[in-house]
Amino acid sequence: MTIVTASRLRTIGALATVALLAGGLAACSGSASATDETAAASGTVTVGAHSNGAATETEISVSTVDSIRKTLPQAVLDSGELTIGVGALPSGFPPLAFTGDDNETLTGSEPDLGRLVAAVLGLKPVVSNSTWDNLFVGIDTGATDAGFSNITVTEKRKEKYDFASYRGDNLAFQVLASNKWEFDGNYENLAGLTVATSSGTNQEKILLAWKTKLEAEGKTLNVVYFPDANSITLALNSGQIDAQFNPNPGIAYQNTLSQGGANPTRTAGVFSGAGETLDGLIAATTKKGSGLAQPIADAINYLIENGQYQQWLEAYDLKNEAVKTSLVNPPGLPLDNS
Repeated sequence: MTIVTASRLRTIGALATVALLAGGLAACSGSASATDETAAASGTVTVGAHSNGAATETEISVSTVDSIRKTLPQAVLDSGELTIGVGALPSGFPPLAFTGDDNETLTGSEPDLGRLVAAVLGLKPVVSNSTWDNLFVGIDTGATDAGFSNITVTEKRKEKYDFASYRGDNLAFQVLASNKWEFDGNYENLAGLTVATSSGTNQEKILLAWKTKLEAEGKTLNVVYFPDANSITLALNSGQIDAQFNPNPGIAYQNTLSQGGANPTRTAGVFSGAGETLDGLIAATTKKGSGLAQPIADAINYLIENGQYQQWLEAYDLKNEAVKTSLVNPPGLPLDNS
């Protein structure tokens, strides 16, 4: 894309945060898992398969809901497939989307939710992996039915796409598990702390705004930067920083990896990536006017109402990004911040 959006910057921040931690994971392939077809036939979806510790592998029972299926566009019904677009090339971004430890399965929370939605719709899930830019090309051309790839709803994107929301677009504070500090949604609690973040990102913008507010009150907030995820981890472990503030999924992944180690970490609070005035949302993304957004939202709401959605979030330790309802074309990041 020619313009780097706030959402894209958050994605870049997430990639930077997890890139080194994901070094043992193979690069994402362009093909879907061979288990997708059998999952659709059996009425079960295995989430977190071959996730190399990024998730708890969980089998989830899902039934086809005919009342939702019959609202699908006829062309999709005739194809019998839901093509799920994921923009995880070249190296993936755990825990959201990456190639599993079998060097074949495209695993992660995003393709797994697409598989669950396909099961509700009675369709075979076909996962199509590409670069971030080509993900949108696929949606534009109709080669991809829906993008499930950590896509933030923005007002600018709503000019071309329809959305069905499924997860909060959150940023998180990470601290050592031994640290009892909590953010509690109040920037005042940052007074006197040293916090690392990623330069040039939306989380930096939010953190610097809080720094300005605190300084106006005669208080301090020291914002610092490091070149990579390992450097941030070393700084946290040594007490050089009190916390880091970066995208929540990457923080959740790091927390999972740290358990059982010498310096386990935890999340000490989350904040909307859209800022104080709007709840940022991640959504399934479809071509505008395709007729797919509403059936997908209905499928997600079925999963929410029947508990499978909660099982999916639990498997990936993303419970703090749960939404109560999937909305079609909810308010997105405004044009001056999208």
